[in-house]
Amino acid sequence: SDLKVGICIYKFNDYFMTLYREELKSYLMSQYGIAEGNITIMDSKGDQEEQNTQIDNFLSHDVDVLILNLVQASAAESIVNQCKEAGVPVVFINREPEESELKRWADEAIAAAYVGADAEQSGTFQGEIILETPNKGDFNGDGVVSYAMIMGDPETVDAQYRTEFSIKALEDGGMKTEKLFEQHGDWDQTRGQELAASALAQYGDKLEVIFCNNDAMALGALQAIEAAGRTVNKDIYLVGVDALVEVVENVMNDKMTGTVFNDYFGQAHKAADVALDFVNGKDVDNVYMVDYVKVTAENASEILELIK
Repeated sequence: SDLKVGICIYKFNDYFMTLYREELKSYLMSQYGIAEGNITIMDSKGDQEEQNTQIDNFLSHDVDVLILNLVQASAAESIVNQCKEAGVPVVFINREPEESELKRWADEAIAAAYVGADAEQSGTFQGEIILETPNKGDFNGDGVVSYAMIMGDPETVDAQYRTEFSIKALEDGGMKTEKLFEQHGDWDQTRGQELAASALAQYGDKLEVIFCNNDAMALGALQAIEAAGRTVNKDIYLVGVDALVEVVENVMNDKMTGTVFNDYFGQAHKAADVALDFVNGKDVDNVYMVDYVKVTAENASEILELIK
């Protein structure tokens, strides 16, 4: 109960990370009996310098382990070096450091680990959801899926891989593709709405699919689609990632085509388990991946029951 855990979240107003941090705290308390007062969670407000200051404060106050959702994945190397010098193990979550950095931890036996999900898989599942529709994303029957891509933070692996592998899955499934529009929405619902509105205004009925790297942006895109007089699953498809409650409900009600469940339960539990394994001197791998799950009308009710 006297174990001290320091946690940094890149920004609190990210809905997915809100669900994640709440589950992480709950699990640390219920599974390991850590006192609530010994779990400190900081809002880094999307500012890496702010997060660096928070980490400095944690290390100076003798936390036993850090769990970090980085603002910038590129900051991992310097933070790991700092934690190594302080003798504090660190578990990174949600934003994956570069592969060379992950390899360094293994090569140098550094007490650092990453817990996340395979972003390639999430992108692949988005593409497969479109392939499973009656026309495989091709409403006008010209043999080409004409799409808009609304991306997250361009620095993150998740945004890069979801963008790449969603389209790769379509092409691997035998469909030709045409990119009409691609912009960064930075995971934000308002930006998702603005960008989707811009794409719809520019391309009109030619636009057949809108891919969004997360559900917040997909919710914004849905607002833009409805404002433009279009109807999801009737003349346009829309997919996201995360399986937020509102989105899963929309999938059930035929208002969105699908999403991909980013299992924050499994990730939060694994992150906590790895952190405590470090503290207890157990053998720890450097990378742990939790599977995504495709969410369509067929299984949306089941997923909704799990996340509500």
